[in-house]
Amino acid sequence: MSAVIIARHARTPAERFKDAAWVAFVALLLGIPMVGLTTVDQGGALTVQTRFGMLGIFVGVSFAGRFIFRWVMDQIRGRRAAKSAVAKVDRTPLAIKVIGWAVLGASVALPIMFSENRYMIDTATTVLIYVMLGWGLNVVVGLAGLLDLGYVAFYAVGAYTYALLFSHFGWTFWEALPVAGAMAATFGILLGYPILRLRGDYLAIVTLGFGEIIRVILVNWTELSNGPNGIGSIPRPTLFGLPFERSPAEGTQSFATFFGVEFSGMHRIIFLYYLILVLALLTNVFVSRLRKLPVGRAWEALREDEIACKAMGMNVTNVKLSAFAIGAMLGGFAGVFFAARQGFISPESFTFTESATILAIVVLGGMGSQLGVVLAALVLVLLPELGRNFSEYRMLMFGTAMVLIMVWKPSGLLASREPTIRLNKAAATGGEA
Repeated sequence: MSAVIIARHARTPAERFKDAAWVAFVALLLGIPMVGLTTVDQGGALTVQTRFGMLGIFVGVSFAGRFIFRWVMDQIRGRRAAKSAVAKVDRTPLAIKVIGWAVLGASVALPIMFSENRYMIDTATTVLIYVMLGWGLNVVVGLAGLLDLGYVAFYAVGAYTYALLFSHFGWTFWEALPVAGAMAATFGILLGYPILRLRGDYLAIVTLGFGEIIRVILVNWTELSNGPNGIGSIPRPTLFGLPFERSPAEGTQSFATFFGVEFSGMHRIIFLYYLILVLALLTNVFVSRLRKLPVGRAWEALREDEIACKAMGMNVTNVKLSAFAIGAMLGGFAGVFFAARQGFISPESFTFTESATILAIVVLGGMGSQLGVVLAALVLVLLPELGRNFSEYRMLMFGTAMVLIMVWKPSGLLASREPTIRLNKAAATGGEA
């Protein structure tokens, strides 16, 4: 019994050159009588004249055209092969998908149903902030497998970047947002580079120390951060330049005057809710797309086995730094929104408790699961709120609930360690037929 093995490889430039040269030779043979020679009437007699210049152009165009055509076809074939070599892994149960869409629908409709309930919308806004932070930390912890206990530092960098840019240069929310994200990403690289060789507990200790260093600097560097007094009067974001104010400055319009509606403080609350909802959804789309790109696959491979990644020739340094930078950038974006929403920030807003809460959201939701982060954020934010009437026992209830969930679902509410994409069976077996 015999088997035929079809091995396909990309065409090399030398092979393309050889193929184009063969086509040019055929063009030369055909072109000599058709292009290179012509007859002209000279005194009533036909004479043959040569057109070697035109023949040379014809042969050259044939050569170049064939070479380019073959290169383009090889590129298209290579892309098709790359797409067919991998397949999406989507083993999410239908019920989970339905829950996800239901949560999204409820999030969009919530301000409509509770348009006069400020407490409800404020609480939902807080949940969305933690969802965005959880998705950012999920890149580092859930996908790349790097334990980070100092994530709140990037949250603080984003918030203080916006506050300082406004205080010193008068920058608005939208102007400061990308700069703050870039600044947080820079801090992520600064943190990630010295700790590339650390793993597990050692990595957790160093990142914990980094978070505390940032907080201590903010407390003691009073010339920069105003110390424990914090920075106030941070402006809220506007809707295309329309502020949510009762009395706008002379010559300008507010949201209420522009749309001809009666001023209400709820307009700003609802706008902030939808703003963080959009930012969170963009974060989800961004992270979901990254998971399907080579960098996302590299994160998942690094999480499973770093030694195997090195053996395969992967640049582990760049993979780790990219995870730290992107996770930090998303935390910085959330920090900018937090500063704009509160209007005041101080170092006390960025303590280790925040880092622990965000990490708990990622672990409780199931490391790597986007929907799990949403459910865990709902649990961890709403549980303390529901226990306000039992303030003496609120933390006890919170801890008991956490222990029960860990006993019931030790890998998280929606554990997801499956690779985002994997090789097709035929591709994995080397294309045997």
